[in-house]
Amino acid sequence: MAFAQLEMLKNQYKSSKHGAFHPARGIPQMQFHILSFEGPDVYSRAGGLATRVDGLSQTLAELGYETHLWFIGAPDLPGHEVRGQLHLHRWCQWVSKHHREGVYDGELGKSAEFAASLPPYLVNQVLRPHLSEGGRAVVLAEEWQTADAVMHLHWLLRYAGLRDCVNILWNANNTFGFEHIPWHQLGEAAELTTVSRYMKHRMREEGADALVIPNGLPGDAFDPPDRYAVSALRNRFRDRTVLTKMARWDPDKRWLETVNIISELKRQNWRPLLLARGGSEAHGHEVLRAAQACGLRVVERSWSEGGASGLLDVVKDIGDADVVNLRSHVDPAARRVLFRATDAVLANSGHEPFGLVGLETMAVGGVACTGCSGEDYAVPGQNALVLETGEAREFMGLFERLRADPRANSRLRRAGQSTAKRYAWREVVERVLLPRVELAC
Repeated sequence: MAFAQLEMLKNQYKSSKHGAFHPARGIPQMQFHILSFEGPDVYSRAGGLATRVDGLSQTLAELGYETHLWFIGAPDLPGHEVRGQLHLHRWCQWVSKHHREGVYDGELGKSAEFAASLPPYLVNQVLRPHLSEGGRAVVLAEEWQTADAVMHLHWLLRYAGLRDCVNILWNANNTFGFEHIPWHQLGEAAELTTVSRYMKHRMREEGADALVIPNGLPGDAFDPPDRYAVSALRNRFRDRTVLTKMARWDPDKRWLETVNIISELKRQNWRPLLLARGGSEAHGHEVLRAAQACGLRVVERSWSEGGASGLLDVVKDIGDADVVNLRSHVDPAARRVLFRATDAVLANSGHEPFGLVGLETMAVGGVACTGCSGEDYAVPGQNALVLETGEAREFMGLFERLRADPRANSRLRRAGQSTAKRYAWREVVERVLLPRVELAC
Protein backbone atom coordinates (compact mmCIF):
# COMPACT_ATOMS: atom_id res chain seq x y z
CA MET A 1 0.00 0.00 0.00
CA ALA A 2 1.35 3.43 -0.98
CA PHE A 3 2.37 5.81 1.80
CA ALA A 4 -0.27 8.42 0.82
CA GLN A 5 -3.02 5.80 0.84
CA LEU A 6 -1.89 4.54 4.24
CA GLU A 7 -1.91 8.02 5.72
CA MET A 8 -5.39 8.67 4.31
CA LEU A 9 -6.62 5.40 5.83
CA LYS A 10 -5.16 6.26 9.23
CA ASN A 11 -6.73 9.73 9.14
CA GLN A 12 -10.13 8.31 8.19
CA TYR A 13 -9.81 5.80 11.03
CA LYS A 14 -8.93 8.44 13.66
CA SER A 15 -11.51 11.02 12.58
CA SER A 16 -14.39 8.54 12.56
CA LYS A 17 -13.79 6.59 15.76
CA HIS A 18 -16.75 7.95 17.71
CA GLY A 19 -19.36 7.01 15.13
CA ALA A 20 -18.23 3.47 14.38
CA PHE A 21 -19.89 1.82 17.36
CA HIS A 22 -23.37 2.36 15.94
CA PRO A 23 -23.64 0.42 12.68
CA ALA A 24 -26.96 2.06 11.77
CA ARG A 25 -25.19 5.43 11.66
CA GLY A 26 -23.10 4.27 8.75
CA ILE A 27 -19.44 4.50 8.16
CA PRO A 28 -16.88 3.26 8.72
CA GLN A 29 -18.14 -0.24 9.48
CA MET A 30 -16.64 -2.09 12.43
CA GLN A 31 -15.54 -5.70 12.17
CA PHE A 32 -15.08 -7.90 15.23
CA HIS A 33 -12.80 -10.94 15.13
CA ILE A 34 -12.92 -13.41 18.01
CA LEU A 35 -10.03 -15.90 18.28
CA SER A 36 -10.75 -18.92 20.44
CA PHE A 37 -10.00 -22.63 20.67
CA GLU A 38 -13.57 -23.45 21.72
CA GLY A 39 -16.68 -22.63 19.72
CA PRO A 40 -20.30 -23.61 19.02
CA ASP A 41 -19.66 -27.07 17.50
CA VAL A 42 -20.15 -30.12 19.75
CA TYR A 43 -16.55 -31.02 18.85
CA SER A 44 -15.42 -27.61 20.08
CA ARG A 45 -17.28 -27.46 23.39
CA ALA A 46 -15.37 -28.36 26.52
CA GLY A 47 -16.36 -25.79 29.16
CA GLY A 48 -17.36 -22.23 29.87
CA LEU A 49 -15.19 -20.75 27.11
CA ALA A 50 -17.51 -22.10 24.40
CA THR A 51 -20.48 -20.57 26.20
CA ARG A 52 -18.64 -17.24 26.43
CA VAL A 53 -17.58 -16.93 22.80
CA ASP A 54 -20.93 -18.21 21.55
CA GLY A 55 -22.85 -15.59 23.55
CA LEU A 56 -20.39 -12.79 22.78
CA SER A 57 -20.24 -13.45 19.04
CA GLN A 58 -24.00 -13.79 18.66
CA THR A 59 -24.62 -10.58 20.61
CA LEU A 60 -22.17 -8.56 18.51
CA ALA A 61 -23.80 -9.92 15.35
CA GLU A 62 -27.29 -9.11 16.63
CA LEU A 63 -26.16 -5.54 17.30
CA GLY A 64 -25.32 -5.25 13.63
CA TYR A 65 -21.55 -5.74 13.65
CA GLU A 66 -19.89 -7.99 11.11
CA THR A 67 -18.50 -10.63 13.48
CA HIS A 68 -16.02 -13.40 12.69
CA LEU A 69 -15.42 -16.30 15.12
CA TRP A 70 -12.18 -18.18 14.38
CA PHE A 71 -12.09 -21.45 16.33
CA ILE A 72 -10.96 -25.09 16.26
CA GLY A 73 -14.02 -26.48 14.53
CA ALA A 74 -15.36 -29.93 13.75
CA PRO A 75 -13.28 -31.42 10.91
CA ASP A 76 -16.25 -32.53 8.80
CA LEU A 77 -18.33 -29.33 8.85
CA PRO A 78 -17.94 -26.40 6.41
CA GLY A 79 -14.79 -24.37 6.91
CA HIS A 80 -16.72 -21.11 6.57
CA GLU A 81 -20.36 -20.73 7.54
CA VAL A 82 -22.39 -17.51 7.50
CA ARG A 83 -25.30 -16.92 9.89
CA GLY A 84 -26.50 -13.39 9.22
CA GLN A 85 -23.78 -11.03 10.45
CA LEU A 86 -21.93 -13.90 12.15
CA HIS A 87 -19.18 -15.72 10.23
CA LEU A 88 -17.97 -19.04 11.65
CA HIS A 89 -14.43 -19.99 10.59
CA ARG A 90 -13.49 -23.56 11.52
CA TRP A 91 -9.72 -23.32 11.57
CA CYS A 92 -7.16 -26.13 11.78
CA GLN A 93 -9.59 -28.69 10.32
CA TRP A 94 -6.64 -30.28 8.54
CA VAL A 95 -5.21 -30.99 12.01
CA SER A 96 -8.51 -31.85 13.72
CA LYS A 97 -9.24 -34.66 11.26
CA HIS A 98 -6.36 -36.55 12.88
CA HIS A 99 -7.60 -35.71 16.42
CA ARG A 100 -11.27 -36.70 16.61
CA GLU A 101 -11.65 -36.69 20.41
CA GLY A 102 -12.50 -33.02 20.67
CA VAL A 103 -11.05 -29.56 20.63
CA TYR A 104 -8.19 -30.25 23.08
CA ASP A 105 -7.13 -33.52 21.47
CA GLY A 106 -3.75 -32.63 19.95
CA GLU A 107 -3.85 -29.27 21.71
CA LEU A 108 -0.20 -28.26 21.29
CA GLY A 109 -0.13 -29.04 17.59
CA LYS A 110 -3.38 -27.14 17.03
CA SER A 111 -2.10 -24.17 18.98
CA ALA A 112 1.09 -24.02 16.91
CA GLU A 113 -0.85 -24.28 13.64
CA PHE A 114 -3.40 -21.69 14.78
CA ALA A 115 -0.59 -19.23 15.54
CA ALA A 116 1.30 -19.90 12.30
CA SER A 117 -1.46 -19.98 9.70
CA LEU A 118 -4.36 -17.85 10.95
CA PRO A 119 -2.69 -14.40 11.32
CA PRO A 120 -1.38 -14.21 7.70
CA TYR A 121 -4.76 -15.28 6.35
CA LEU A 122 -6.64 -12.87 8.60
CA VAL A 123 -4.44 -9.92 7.63
CA ASN A 124 -4.28 -10.53 3.89
CA GLN A 125 -7.69 -11.99 3.11
CA VAL A 126 -9.97 -10.19 5.58
CA LEU A 127 -8.45 -7.23 7.40
CA ARG A 128 -6.48 -5.56 4.60
CA PRO A 129 -9.47 -5.33 2.19
CA HIS A 130 -11.74 -4.11 4.97
CA LEU A 131 -9.31 -1.48 6.24
CA SER A 132 -8.52 -0.27 2.74
CA GLU A 133 -12.19 0.75 2.42
CA GLY A 134 -11.98 2.87 5.58
CA GLY A 135 -13.30 0.23 7.95
CA ARG A 136 -12.09 -0.55 11.44
CA ALA A 137 -11.49 -3.79 13.28
CA VAL A 138 -11.29 -5.20 16.79
CA VAL A 139 -9.65 -8.54 17.59
CA LEU A 140 -10.74 -10.29 20.79
CA ALA A 141 -8.53 -13.29 21.58
CA GLU A 142 -9.21 -15.84 24.30
CA GLU A 143 -6.89 -17.83 26.57
CA TRP A 144 -3.26 -18.91 26.43
CA GLN A 145 -3.63 -21.00 23.26
CA THR A 146 -4.12 -17.80 21.22
CA ALA A 147 -1.25 -15.79 22.75
CA ASP A 148 1.26 -16.69 20.02
CA ALA A 149 -1.33 -15.96 17.34
CA VAL A 150 -1.91 -12.51 18.85
CA MET A 151 1.81 -11.69 18.86
CA HIS A 152 2.17 -12.92 15.28
CA LEU A 153 -0.85 -10.85 14.21
CA HIS A 154 0.56 -7.78 15.96
CA TRP A 155 3.88 -8.15 14.09
CA LEU A 156 2.19 -8.64 10.70
CA LEU A 157 -0.02 -5.59 11.16
CA ARG A 158 2.96 -3.46 12.14
CA TYR A 159 4.92 -4.68 9.13
CA ALA A 160 1.96 -3.79 6.89
CA GLY A 161 1.59 -0.35 8.52
CA LEU A 162 -1.93 -1.21 9.70
CA ARG A 163 -1.43 -1.78 13.42
CA ASP A 164 -3.01 1.56 14.41
CA CYS A 165 -6.18 0.59 12.55
CA VAL A 166 -6.85 -2.56 14.61
CA ASN A 167 -7.56 -2.84 18.33
CA ILE A 168 -6.33 -6.14 19.79
CA LEU A 169 -7.55 -7.40 23.17
CA TRP A 170 -6.43 -10.67 24.76
CA ASN A 171 -8.59 -12.16 27.50
CA ALA A 172 -7.88 -14.59 30.36
CA ASN A 173 -10.84 -16.61 31.60
CA ASN A 174 -8.75 -18.73 33.95
CA THR A 175 -5.17 -19.24 35.09
CA PHE A 176 -4.74 -22.30 32.87
CA GLY A 177 -1.57 -22.08 30.80
CA PHE A 178 -0.21 -18.97 32.48
CA GLU A 179 3.21 -20.65 32.60
CA HIS A 180 3.28 -20.70 28.79
CA ILE A 181 2.65 -16.97 28.32
CA PRO A 182 5.43 -14.42 27.64
CA TRP A 183 3.61 -11.68 29.51
CA HIS A 184 5.77 -8.74 28.54
CA GLN A 185 5.60 -9.49 24.81
CA LEU A 186 1.88 -10.23 24.98
CA GLY A 187 1.25 -6.96 26.83
CA GLU A 188 3.05 -5.08 24.06
CA ALA A 189 0.96 -6.81 21.39
CA ALA A 190 -2.49 -6.45 22.97
CA GLU A 191 -4.59 -4.83 25.67
CA LEU A 192 -4.98 -7.45 28.39
CA THR A 193 -8.43 -8.16 29.81
CA THR A 194 -10.01 -10.64 32.19
CA VAL A 195 -13.42 -11.56 33.59
CA SER A 196 -13.38 -10.57 37.28
CA ARG A 197 -11.53 -8.63 39.96
CA TYR A 198 -10.29 -11.94 41.36
CA MET A 199 -8.65 -12.76 38.03
CA LYS A 200 -7.27 -9.23 37.76
CA HIS A 201 -5.36 -9.81 41.00
CA ARG A 202 -4.18 -13.24 39.86
CA MET A 203 -2.79 -11.66 36.70
CA ARG A 204 -0.98 -8.99 38.72
CA GLU A 205 1.00 -11.86 40.23
CA GLU A 206 2.34 -12.36 36.69
CA GLY A 207 3.19 -8.67 36.32
CA ALA A 208 0.19 -8.04 34.06
CA ASP A 209 -2.39 -5.31 34.60
CA ALA A 210 -5.71 -6.27 33.00
CA LEU A 211 -9.04 -4.55 32.38
CA VAL A 212 -12.11 -6.35 33.72
CA ILE A 213 -14.78 -7.19 31.14
CA PRO A 214 -17.19 -9.69 32.73
CA ASN A 215 -18.85 -12.69 31.17
CA GLY A 216 -22.47 -12.43 30.16
CA LEU A 217 -25.59 -14.56 29.86
CA PRO A 218 -27.29 -15.44 26.57
CA GLY A 219 -30.92 -14.49 26.04
CA ASP A 220 -32.29 -17.99 26.67
CA ALA A 221 -30.76 -17.98 30.17
CA PHE A 222 -33.71 -15.78 31.17
CA ASP A 223 -36.39 -17.97 29.63
CA PRO A 224 -38.86 -19.16 32.28
CA PRO A 225 -38.22 -22.81 33.16
CA ASP A 226 -40.95 -25.32 32.32
CA ARG A 227 -43.54 -24.79 35.06
CA TYR A 228 -44.86 -28.34 34.94
CA ALA A 229 -41.35 -29.79 35.20
CA VAL A 230 -40.44 -27.50 38.11
CA SER A 231 -43.61 -28.45 39.98
CA ALA A 232 -43.18 -32.14 39.20
CA LEU A 233 -39.57 -32.20 40.39
CA ARG A 234 -40.44 -30.39 43.61
CA ASN A 235 -43.38 -32.69 44.31
CA ARG A 236 -41.32 -35.79 43.63
CA PHE A 237 -38.75 -34.79 46.25
CA ARG A 238 -40.88 -32.62 48.55
CA ASP A 239 -39.68 -34.48 51.65
CA ARG A 240 -35.98 -34.16 50.76
CA THR A 241 -33.33 -31.42 50.63
CA VAL A 242 -32.33 -31.35 46.97
CA LEU A 243 -29.07 -29.70 45.89
CA THR A 244 -27.53 -29.33 42.44
CA LYS A 245 -23.87 -29.03 41.52
CA MET A 246 -22.58 -28.65 37.96
CA ALA A 247 -18.84 -28.18 37.44
CA ARG A 248 -15.72 -29.89 36.13
CA TRP A 249 -14.43 -32.73 38.29
CA ASP A 250 -11.66 -30.52 39.66
CA PRO A 251 -10.40 -30.08 43.24
CA ASP A 252 -10.81 -26.31 42.84
CA LYS A 253 -14.56 -26.86 42.48
CA ARG A 254 -14.74 -28.22 46.04
CA TRP A 255 -16.41 -31.49 45.14
CA LEU A 256 -14.96 -33.28 48.18
CA GLU A 257 -16.25 -30.52 50.45
CA THR A 258 -19.64 -30.94 48.77
CA VAL A 259 -19.56 -34.66 49.60
CA ASN A 260 -18.92 -33.72 53.23
CA ILE A 261 -21.93 -31.38 53.18
CA ILE A 262 -24.20 -34.15 51.85
CA SER A 263 -22.79 -36.61 54.38
CA GLU A 264 -23.43 -34.23 57.29
CA LEU A 265 -26.94 -33.43 56.04
CA LYS A 266 -27.69 -37.14 55.95
CA ARG A 267 -26.26 -37.65 59.44
CA GLN A 268 -28.61 -34.96 60.72
CA ASN A 269 -31.63 -36.49 58.95
CA TRP A 270 -32.13 -33.77 56.34
CA ARG A 271 -32.62 -36.51 53.70
CA PRO A 272 -30.28 -34.85 51.18
CA LEU A 273 -30.15 -35.57 47.47
CA LEU A 274 -27.31 -34.24 45.31
CA LEU A 275 -27.90 -34.03 41.56
CA ALA A 276 -24.33 -33.87 40.27
CA ARG A 277 -23.04 -33.19 36.78
CA GLY A 278 -19.27 -33.28 36.35
CA GLY A 279 -17.01 -33.65 33.33
CA SER A 280 -14.60 -36.30 32.10
CA GLU A 281 -11.76 -35.46 34.51
CA ALA A 282 -10.14 -38.20 36.60
CA HIS A 283 -10.94 -36.41 39.88
CA GLY A 284 -14.53 -37.59 39.43
CA HIS A 285 -13.56 -41.14 40.39
CA GLU A 286 -12.00 -39.86 43.62
CA VAL A 287 -15.11 -37.85 44.44
CA LEU A 288 -17.51 -40.76 43.89
CA ARG A 289 -15.31 -43.13 45.90
CA ALA A 290 -15.25 -40.58 48.73
CA ALA A 291 -19.05 -40.38 48.64
CA GLN A 292 -19.37 -44.13 48.93
CA ALA A 293 -16.78 -44.21 51.72
CA CYS A 294 -18.99 -41.74 53.63
CA GLY A 295 -21.90 -44.15 53.40
CA LEU A 296 -23.69 -42.28 50.62
CA ARG A 297 -25.55 -44.27 48.00
CA VAL A 298 -24.47 -43.20 44.51
CA VAL A 299 -26.36 -44.00 41.31
CA GLU A 300 -25.53 -43.06 37.74
CA ARG A 301 -28.07 -41.98 35.16
CA SER A 302 -27.87 -41.24 31.43
CA TRP A 303 -30.58 -40.32 28.95
CA SER A 304 -31.10 -39.79 25.26
CA GLU A 305 -34.06 -37.43 25.40
CA GLY A 306 -33.11 -33.88 26.30
CA GLY A 307 -35.07 -31.05 27.84
CA ALA A 308 -37.25 -30.98 30.93
CA SER A 309 -39.04 -34.25 30.10
CA GLY A 310 -35.75 -36.11 29.82
CA LEU A 311 -34.64 -34.76 33.17
CA LEU A 312 -37.86 -35.86 34.88
CA ASP A 313 -37.60 -39.30 33.36
CA VAL A 314 -34.04 -39.86 34.52
CA VAL A 315 -34.75 -39.09 38.21
CA LYS A 316 -38.02 -41.00 38.56
CA ASP A 317 -36.53 -44.27 39.83
CA ILE A 318 -33.60 -43.29 42.03
CA GLY A 319 -35.14 -44.66 45.23
CA ASP A 320 -33.19 -43.72 48.34
CA ALA A 321 -30.03 -42.62 46.51
CA ASP A 322 -28.09 -39.77 48.09
CA VAL A 323 -26.12 -38.78 44.98
CA VAL A 324 -27.21 -38.99 41.34
CA ASN A 325 -24.29 -38.74 38.94
CA LEU A 326 -25.75 -37.31 35.72
CA ARG A 327 -23.70 -38.76 32.86
CA SER A 328 -25.43 -37.06 29.92
CA HIS A 329 -25.27 -33.47 28.70
CA VAL A 330 -27.73 -31.26 30.57
CA ASP A 331 -29.13 -28.91 27.94
CA PRO A 332 -30.21 -25.32 28.74
CA ALA A 333 -33.90 -26.18 29.19
CA ALA A 334 -33.09 -28.93 31.70
CA ARG A 335 -30.53 -26.70 33.45
CA ARG A 336 -33.13 -24.00 34.00
CA VAL A 337 -35.51 -26.51 35.58
CA LEU A 338 -32.79 -27.89 37.84
CA PHE A 339 -31.58 -24.47 38.96
CA ARG A 340 -35.11 -23.25 39.75
CA ALA A 341 -36.64 -26.39 41.25
CA THR A 342 -33.89 -27.60 43.58
CA ASP A 343 -33.42 -26.05 47.00
CA ALA A 344 -29.99 -24.61 46.19
CA VAL A 345 -27.23 -24.79 43.59
CA LEU A 346 -23.74 -25.34 45.00
CA ALA A 347 -21.37 -23.15 42.96
CA ASN A 348 -18.99 -23.17 45.91
CA SER A 349 -15.60 -23.19 44.21
CA GLY A 350 -12.37 -22.36 45.97
CA HIS A 351 -10.90 -20.93 42.76
CA GLU A 352 -13.59 -19.39 40.56
CA PRO A 353 -12.53 -16.90 37.89
CA PHE A 354 -16.11 -15.77 37.25
CA GLY A 355 -18.86 -18.15 38.39
CA LEU A 356 -21.22 -18.54 35.45
CA VAL A 357 -23.30 -21.31 37.06
CA GLY A 358 -24.18 -19.07 39.99
CA LEU A 359 -25.29 -16.32 37.64
CA GLU A 360 -27.35 -18.77 35.55
CA THR A 361 -29.04 -19.90 38.77
CA MET A 362 -29.93 -16.33 39.67
CA ALA A 363 -31.34 -15.69 36.20
CA VAL A 364 -34.11 -18.28 36.69
CA GLY A 365 -34.84 -17.41 40.31
CA GLY A 366 -32.83 -20.15 41.98
CA VAL A 367 -30.76 -19.99 45.16
CA ALA A 368 -27.06 -19.74 44.29
CA CYS A 369 -24.44 -20.74 46.88
CA THR A 370 -21.22 -19.27 45.55
CA GLY A 371 -17.65 -19.44 46.75
CA CYS A 372 -15.54 -16.50 47.84
CA SER A 373 -13.21 -15.81 44.92
CA GLY A 374 -14.46 -14.51 41.59
CA GLU A 375 -18.17 -13.89 41.90
CA ASP A 376 -18.21 -10.10 41.68
CA TYR A 377 -22.00 -10.20 41.33
CA ALA A 378 -22.70 -12.06 44.60
CA VAL A 379 -23.78 -10.04 47.66
CA PRO A 380 -23.95 -12.30 50.74
CA GLY A 381 -27.49 -12.77 52.01
CA GLN A 382 -28.93 -10.30 49.50
CA ASN A 383 -28.87 -12.17 46.20
CA ALA A 384 -26.90 -15.32 47.05
CA LEU A 385 -25.47 -17.43 49.84
CA VAL A 386 -21.69 -16.96 49.90
CA LEU A 387 -19.64 -19.78 51.41
CA GLU A 388 -16.32 -18.54 52.74
CA THR A 389 -15.10 -21.99 53.83
CA GLY A 390 -15.55 -25.60 52.78
CA GLU A 391 -17.13 -26.63 56.08
CA ALA A 392 -20.52 -28.31 56.11
CA ARG A 393 -21.74 -26.38 59.15
CA GLU A 394 -21.33 -23.06 57.32
CA PHE A 395 -23.67 -24.12 54.53
CA MET A 396 -26.12 -25.70 56.95
CA GLY A 397 -26.32 -22.58 59.12
CA LEU A 398 -26.85 -20.17 56.21
CA PHE A 399 -29.25 -22.45 54.37
CA GLU A 400 -31.36 -23.30 57.43
CA ARG A 401 -31.73 -19.61 58.25
CA LEU A 402 -32.95 -18.91 54.71
CA ARG A 403 -35.26 -21.93 54.63
CA ALA A 404 -36.87 -20.87 57.90
CA ASP A 405 -37.84 -17.45 56.48
CA PRO A 406 -39.93 -17.79 53.27
CA ARG A 407 -40.05 -14.03 52.75
CA ALA A 408 -36.27 -13.71 52.91
CA ASN A 409 -36.01 -16.67 50.53
CA SER A 410 -38.29 -14.94 48.02
CA ARG A 411 -36.42 -11.63 48.37
CA LEU A 412 -33.09 -13.32 47.71
CA ARG A 413 -34.43 -15.05 44.60
CA ARG A 414 -35.91 -11.81 43.22
CA ALA A 415 -32.70 -9.90 43.94
CA GLY A 416 -30.73 -12.59 42.15
CA GLN A 417 -32.89 -12.27 39.05
CA SER A 418 -32.46 -8.50 39.08
CA THR A 419 -28.68 -8.90 39.34
CA ALA A 420 -28.54 -11.42 36.51
CA LYS A 421 -30.29 -9.03 34.11
CA ARG A 422 -27.35 -6.65 34.41
CA TYR A 423 -25.14 -9.44 33.09
CA ALA A 424 -27.08 -10.20 29.91
CA TRP A 425 -24.57 -10.24 27.06
CA ARG A 426 -26.14 -7.23 25.40
CA GLU A 427 -25.79 -5.26 28.65
CA VAL A 428 -22.14 -6.30 29.04
CA VAL A 429 -21.26 -5.46 25.44
CA GLU A 430 -22.95 -2.04 25.41
CA ARG A 431 -22.07 -1.01 28.97
CA VAL A 432 -18.50 -2.37 29.28
CA LEU A 433 -16.94 -3.77 26.12
CA LEU A 434 -17.73 -1.07 23.57
CA PRO A 435 -16.68 1.85 25.80
CA ARG A 436 -13.40 0.05 26.54
CA VAL A 437 -12.76 -0.54 22.86
CA GLU A 438 -13.50 3.11 22.08
CA LEU A 439 -11.19 4.24 24.88
CA ALA A 440 -8.36 2.19 23.41
CA CYS A 441 -8.65 3.92 20.02
